[in-house]
Amino acid sequence: MKKEKKIKVSFPHMGTVYIAWAAALEKLGIEAHVPPYTSRKTLSIGTKYSPEAICLPYKLILGNFIEAIEGGADYVSMITSPGICRLGEYGKSIYNTLKELGYGEKYIELNLYDGIKGMYNYISLITNSHNPIKKLNAIIIAIAKVFALDKIEDCLSYYRAREINSGESEKKFKKTLELIKNAKTVRETNKAVKTALSEMSKIKINKEKDVLYVDLTGEIFLVLDYFANQNICRELGKMGVQVRRSLTVSGFLKDAIIPKWFRKGETHLERAYRLAQPYLMRDIGGDALECVSDVMYAKEKGKDGIIHISPFTCMPEIMSQNIFPKMREDVNIPILSLIMDEQTGKAGYLTRLEAFVDLMNRKKMKKNFDNSLVEASKE
Repeated sequence: MKKEKKIKVSFPHMGTVYIAWAAALEKLGIEAHVPPYTSRKTLSIGTKYSPEAICLPYKLILGNFIEAIEGGADYVSMITSPGICRLGEYGKSIYNTLKELGYGEKYIELNLYDGIKGMYNYISLITNSHNPIKKLNAIIIAIAKVFALDKIEDCLSYYRAREINSGESEKKFKKTLELIKNAKTVRETNKAVKTALSEMSKIKINKEKDVLYVDLTGEIFLVLDYFANQNICRELGKMGVQVRRSLTVSGFLKDAIIPKWFRKGETHLERAYRLAQPYLMRDIGGDALECVSDVMYAKEKGKDGIIHISPFTCMPEIMSQNIFPKMREDVNIPILSLIMDEQTGKAGYLTRLEAFVDLMNRKKMKKNFDNSLVEASKE
């Protein structure tokens, strides 16, 4: 009897989220076609077939899709959403481009803001399966891996800023990713996380090192994708900075996918509505509301600075950048805005990061000096 061929479904890269995507598809008996990790070639392909003024994430996603299809994928999956961000229009534009290239029938769409129902309907579309248990298991394993991956990345940030042997944390991190990737069940995933954290704890660090604490906010794709943000977390880690990504996939799932009765504590979006006022009274699209609130949150937590990273031409992020000057006066926290596109050069980018780190160090030294004077005056 001839074995039935598995369909191959692909998806864009965005940091490590491809691991969670692949796990869900494999649970459904579908082969996850992971395209080559985003590269200059990917960007070149995406830029070639993109509208001139479109943003960097669009170009990279389109490049991922074309590489995946030419590499043998049967379908490519695009995440879309309603609202006033251009993301809601990307699906139509990408579909039209793929159609012109002869790949239109290979495109399928997933609306994440439909919550669990949206994911369930998407799974039904690509599998034609009538087994609800199988579909729910696929969703559950994907969610479990997303939270596991974010936990490991947070751990990496801690060790990378303090490591004695440069690059050791990165090597350990890559090995732990394989543990998460190979886990087949939620129980195995949880076990893999414990093993991964145990392995990371073996990294030799300088516990007395005076590190800087920075929050990274902005457009979510750029915050998470290593190629798109030129691996900003790694570069800052080399400079002795521990970075917390304000926007994560697990945070997004809490807001858009996971039902309220399964959540613990305040979600990012709930916090955004509370902290963004009076600077921004409502959601204006993209991640602008969250970005404005993240400045206030960084101040609350005593962070040394905040970096806002966004794609060129992204209107919601342009709006948030125009609010930052007023916020600087009120919160007295350094804010660095970085705008990325395919022309962004590495050298100039690193120079700006180094200058920002130097600014935070001087500000921290002044604060410590002022505090010591206050303490001395009390004696």
